[in-house]
Amino acid sequence: MKKLTQAEEQIMQVLWALEKGGFLKDILENLQDQKAHHNTIATLLKILVEKGFVGIQNPNRNNFYYPIVTKEAYSEQRIAGITENYFEGSYSNVISFLVDKKQMSIQDLELLLKQLKKKSND
Repeated sequence: MKKLTQAEEQIMQVLWALEKGGFLKDILENLQDQKAHHNTIATLLKILVEKGFVGIQNPNRNNFYYPIVTKEAYSEQRIAGITENYFEGSYSNVISFLVDKKQMSIQDLELLLKQLKKKSND
């Protein structure tokens, strides 16, 4: 799976939020950058279709765009890539980094431990 550019990821965030997808006008209305130009977003959607992230339906000649790649699948791939490229493939190194940078609290760690225990009992 290819990595998305920042602009492509913003469009995917909108499509994921819309869940079933939307028309170009829906995407424009939901973008954080309200100054985004219609043609720019249409071009980015075309690229996302070519990359296999977005599907397109053409009811009544208006293109309807919908996500093919789920947010979960893309997130999993990105986290695995970051872990491999920056933390020698070790998730414990990721956690240690977050703790060192004070971006993870004791409560967060306790929650993770509970989740791990629950998963191992399932």
